[in-house]
Amino acid sequence: MKSRNVRVRAIQINTLARRKKSYTVRWVVENDPRSRTFSTRALADNFRSDLMQAINRGEAFDTDTGLPDSLVPTPEGVSWLSFVRRYLDMKWPHAAAKSRDSLTESLATVTPVLVRDVAGRPDPTLLRRALRRHELLPESQQVERPADIAAALRWLQTASLPLSELNDPVVIRPALDALAAQLDGRPAAATTARRKRAVFYNVLQYAVELELLDYNPVDKLRVRSVRHKVTAEVDRRVVVNPRQARELLVAVTYVGARGKQSRRGERLRAFFACLYFASLRPGEAVDLREVNCKLPESGWGLITVERSRPSAGKRYTDSGDVHDDRGLKHRGQQEARDVPIPPELVAILREHLDRFGVDDQGRLFRSPRGNVVGASTYSRVWEAARAIALPPDRLASPLAGRPYDLRHAGVSLWLNAGVPATDVAERAGHSVDVLLKVYAKCLDGDRSRMNARIDDALDG
Repeated sequence: MKSRNVRVRAIQINTLARRKKSYTVRWVVENDPRSRTFSTRALADNFRSDLMQAINRGEAFDTDTGLPDSLVPTPEGVSWLSFVRRYLDMKWPHAAAKSRDSLTESLATVTPVLVRDVAGRPDPTLLRRALRRHELLPESQQVERPADIAAALRWLQTASLPLSELNDPVVIRPALDALAAQLDGRPAAATTARRKRAVFYNVLQYAVELELLDYNPVDKLRVRSVRHKVTAEVDRRVVVNPRQARELLVAVTYVGARGKQSRRGERLRAFFACLYFASLRPGEAVDLREVNCKLPESGWGLITVERSRPSAGKRYTDSGDVHDDRGLKHRGQQEARDVPIPPELVAILREHLDRFGVDDQGRLFRSPRGNVVGASTYSRVWEAARAIALPPDRLASPLAGRPYDLRHAGVSLWLNAGVPATDVAERAGHSVDVLLKVYAKCLDGDRSRMNARIDDALDG
């Protein structure tokens, strides 16, 4: 069994016969005292430091040996799969839910590639499900598994390559290729490929850190560039102008007006308005509470953003909820940010509170059952609103294709209005360099005004 209930005590000095000294390191794992004695203080200090570093990294300690994974003697032929388990034990406790999802997705992609040619290979879909839903979830490793899942994992344990074989470029290149492809073999998006390869590289780097590999084998390769260029800039085609944004917000109120989900769109109009007028992230907007809003009868108001509830999946959150509960992106765990909001958004939020009130936790937006609004719910409403508001040529375009594009439009509007980048970055929750690198500075339908400015300059 594994445990993180570990306490390390001070070094004890022992005086032996003939005035020789020894030094004992004592620690406790699950109330079971452990000790190891060294002939010199330096050796004892080094061992105690290794224990403390393992605790700080979040490593699990083996209750039989009393040692963290990084100090357990490792057989020469340790497999890739067993090492991945060790890596996840270290990484999981400190990772956000979305990061956990990304970890398991990346490792479920590459692990079936790092195998020997052993008879009885399971169906790829079954093997991926066995990894994603069972083997790569630390808490699920002790749960009884269905027969087909158990058989697939037994095959994988037998076939998994020894970690030492990953030094061979012939092994590493197919792994990198798999990480850059979708399940159907087509090239993955450049950002997806880069994210998955970063996870793989980090796992190998951890093996180097534990001295199981002499070097990271990826560093020795001339890695082929990802086929599609990774672009940091927001595609200007997704950015709506103020008129289009308002038309879409009106269209939202028509969604579900006559069906079983009556008023479904009306309940989310203020949610989408927060994404545009305040440039909130969807995860920030779904957790917005009345106490966070200063809504005067006239003039500008203020939203204080404190928490974010991104959708991650029950398997990846500590609470078992679909939505993670975490601090703001790029900020300290308890750090908030203030976002001044224009009178138009103030009026929309005041109307929303008058009509729909708040739940028992003070949240403005919730599902009909009183839960956090799911990403699938507001995405479906947005898709329907686009079909109502946009003409056919715009509907087929990327314009406002996702709810998140409202945030892009809001930030772009602020920049085009001449608001200093430092202030825009503060309101949007970005660093200035990322802001200037990522966000577009032009609005859809605004090119004629820019052309007019250039004409004036040329005529002058």
